[in-house]
Amino acid sequence: MTYISGFVAAVPAANKDAFIAHAKAGWPWFQKRGALRMVECLGEDVKHGRQTDFYRATQAAEDEVPLFSWVEWPDRETCDAAWASMEDGTDLPEMPAMPFDGKRMFWGGFTPIVEVGESRPGSYVQGFVLAAPEEKKQAYIDMAQSATEMFRRLGATWQVECWGTDVPHGTQTDFYRATQAKDGEVPLFSWIEWPDRATCDNAARQMESEMAGMEMPSMPFDGMRMFWGGFTPVFDSKAGVQ
Repeated sequence: MTYISGFVAAVPAANKDAFIAHAKAGWPWFQKRGALRMVECLGEDVKHGRQTDFYRATQAAEDEVPLFSWVEWPDRETCDAAWASMEDGTDLPEMPAMPFDGKRMFWGGFTPIVEVGESRPGSYVQGFVLAAPEEKKQAYIDMAQSATEMFRRLGATWQVECWGTDVPHGTQTDFYRATQAKDGEVPLFSWIEWPDRATCDNAARQMESEMAGMEMPSMPFDGMRMFWGGFTPVFDSKAGVQ
C-alpha cells in the first residue's frame, strides 16, 4: 500500500515561478530515495471559512496563496528512510532560496484508506483537511466509500482519503491546530481530482440541488472543522505540469 507525505503551506502569489523552480529542484532528491510522485498545487478557489480554513491554518498574509501538496511513496518504510537521510544532510541538493515561510508549513504521514478511480495529471484538485475520532475510523471509511459513486457520476476521476499515521505536532502550525483537533482525533488529508474547475463547480451545484431538503445522516466527524478548497497543480513529477 502506498504512503503519502501531505503538506500545507502558504506561498506569496508573486513567488509562483520561484516556487515551481524550487519544486523542480527538489524532486530528483525525492525520486532518488524512492518517491513515486510529487504534486504541488496552488490555491485557485480557496474560500475563507467561519471556523477553520487554509488561511488560518497557515497564518497566511493577504498576498499569500494556500498550497496543498503531496509526495507518494511505495510504503512508510521508504518514506521514513528518506526523511531520516534529509535530517542527516545526506546528499542534499543545492536548492534555490525557499520562496515561502517554511516555519508556517506543516506536514504529516498518511495512509490511504479509500482510493477510487485513476489520477490524470493536470486535473483540478479539490483538497480537504479534517480530523476524525480514532474510534470512528471504520465509520469514516464507510461514509467515504458510500460517496464515491456520486462523485464519479458527477465527473470526478480520482478520490483519495488518507488517515493520519505519523503526524507531528509543530511549534507554530500543524494539522491538529488547523482542524482544532480534540483528544483522540486523527488528522485526515484527502483530495478529489476533476478534469477541470468547471466540472468541479458544476458538481458542487448539482450536489447542493440534490441534497436540498434532504435529512443528512450523522457524520463520523465534525464537519464544521473540516476545510477545503480548489487547487491547480503547478508541478507534477508524473507529467511535468507547469
